[in-house]
Amino acid sequence: MSSHYPDWNQLHAFLATVETGSLSAAARQLDLTQPTVGRQVAALEQDLGVLLFERVGRSLSLTSAGRELFESARSMSEAASRLSLIASGQSQAVEGLVRITASDIVAAYTLPPILKRLHEVAPGIEVDVVAANDVRDLMRREADIAIRHVSPEQPDLIARRCRGTTAHLYGATSYLNAHGRPAGAADLADDDFIGYSAADGLVADLNARGVPVTRRNFRWTTGSVVTAWQMIRQGLGIGVMFREVAEGADGVEPVLPELAPFDVPIWLVVRRELHTSRRIRLVFDLLAETLG
Repeated sequence: MSSHYPDWNQLHAFLATVETGSLSAAARQLDLTQPTVGRQVAALEQDLGVLLFERVGRSLSLTSAGRELFESARSMSEAASRLSLIASGQSQAVEGLVRITASDIVAAYTLPPILKRLHEVAPGIEVDVVAANDVRDLMRREADIAIRHVSPEQPDLIARRCRGTTAHLYGATSYLNAHGRPAGAADLADDDFIGYSAADGLVADLNARGVPVTRRNFRWTTGSVVTAWQMIRQGLGIGVMFREVAEGADGVEPVLPELAPFDVPIWLVVRRELHTSRRIRLVFDLLAETLG
């Protein structure tokens, strides 16, 4: 790649093309003509001396160089938009309601410190947190921003994969004192477990880790992760919980910490209006920065 710095308009055209999926959609978003966007992307390729897109039929597919540039350009774009907000003090003037939907455990444990920081940056923004474990529909405007554990299917949504977390087995000290601390996975065969309403997946995941449980071990089930956590803390049985929630909680211990952790992906999802609504953009950027 050449050493001189690429043109910001060309980078904008490239970012918009990747995020919207086509030159025509990028042109609409940037309020330019399609040939103009095409020329800017072509000029960027020429400046950098690399191919950014492969043309597959009528669609565009990113090359590995394109993927690398996209990550860098997106970080630069976010930093620039944050800087411009801070520099002009606009964040103080941004106001209105933003509705965020997240699972009840994320709403209860992860969001509050982020919302506190948001209030310091933009006190005029009000937030309605929809704590729901079912996937709320952004397309039907049930929320502006969603924090999800699965990637969305709809093409009209912008999804950002965040750092994610892991979940592990935990039990209350009171429960483990009464039932004994397992030395290995086989020792859990007769324990009581706390599961989620669709616990079959959890049975299979535990079996794959050598834990010989069946549906019968799941004496307690709930659709609420917050409720499951309180059941674990009260000593009703052993359960799977996010590491950040369980670490440091009084009266709770990890069970068989050597077991392979459960991966919990985190996706930040927003409608395309992100680009036109300053308040949604500000909240999205803060969440993206904090959730990493």
